[in-house]
Amino acid sequence: MEEFEKIRPYRDDEVAEVLRRVVADPAAAQGVARFLAPGCFRHAPRITCWALARALAWRTRNLRSVDDLHGEIGHWFGRLIRRTTTGLTWSGIETLETGEPHLFVSNHRDIALDSAYMNYALWSSGYRTSQIAVGENLFTHAFATDLMRLNRGFMVPRTGGSPRTQYAGMRTTSRYIRAVLDAGESVWIAQRDGRAKDGIDRTEPALLKMFLLAWRGECDAIGDWLRRVRLVPVSISYELDPCAGAKARELYLTARDGGYEKPDGEDHACMVQGILGFKGAVHVAFGTRVEGDFESAEELAAHLDRVIVGNLRMYSTHVFALEGRANLGPRVGEAFHGTLDDCPPEHRDYVLLQYANQLRNQRELVDGVVT
Repeated sequence: MEEFEKIRPYRDDEVAEVLRRVVADPAAAQGVARFLAPGCFRHAPRITCWALARALAWRTRNLRSVDDLHGEIGHWFGRLIRRTTTGLTWSGIETLETGEPHLFVSNHRDIALDSAYMNYALWSSGYRTSQIAVGENLFTHAFATDLMRLNRGFMVPRTGGSPRTQYAGMRTTSRYIRAVLDAGESVWIAQRDGRAKDGIDRTEPALLKMFLLAWRGECDAIGDWLRRVRLVPVSISYELDPCAGAKARELYLTARDGGYEKPDGEDHACMVQGILGFKGAVHVAFGTRVEGDFESAEELAAHLDRVIVGNLRMYSTHVFALEGRANLGPRVGEAFHGTLDDCPPEHRDYVLLQYANQLRNQRELVDGVVT
């Protein structure tokens, strides 16, 4: 794995040292303080952060491996789920082959939580968690980089630069994914580059072509590759999106100006907002392994789209946004309408669009009903 030193997650023998570095970073104590003791943090931030830094050091002092860390994170993540959702559920996990690596491809709604919820479902059900493909745009701060690499994240180069640079990045990612799968570990990757901010989930055929690069010369057809790799589509559904307002702003400015220049730090701000914000109900649906002789990457992408979109769970928020009527319930309704109230008037239609498009997309793509 020497050729992947710059992109790989941390190994077991690196965990203790990196944890000491993370715990010593003021950003770690601040993040924990905002979640565990928001009132104390507002009134006495310095002493709260000092106390929680000491507590973090104590809780992590005996962690010596990635699995040790994930066991600790799993308990904290369960607390986060109880605080920020009305419940996390999952389905289809029993179709996975125990002890075998899978290549999970999912829709992309939240920067950090899509893969985190899936891995929590795996961990809770007795499966080993997967490695996570993370765009290099999130590896800009040392603290964030350490957290992602501790959490089994590996860096995927962003598309850009010359065609030669883009191809080299795709080839490295493909070779790394194959190395991980060949070593018996699973991999999660989003179906497209960046979140589907408009609520329309589509698989990029270029992603599938990238997968095949590492098997070139061994697999003459997509069907041959699928017989070698356990490709599993995953659908992640949120009743509420804490970042809907920020996404609406981007959609509005893109429509108005013809493009959007993302400010520094926006991705990390959205990551924190997504993690700590209220999401209502969340569901993770594991599809069945994809098999068959597909003629092209485009045909395989269309199949993945039908499965991923078909397995999404639609909530009253999606019905309300599309049809203008639904019983949202008190807590969800307050959060949903609060987002609309907090937005500038010209952004509100783009908030509704994100929810409505998910239901519209499912009806059109899966049921053939145009709405």
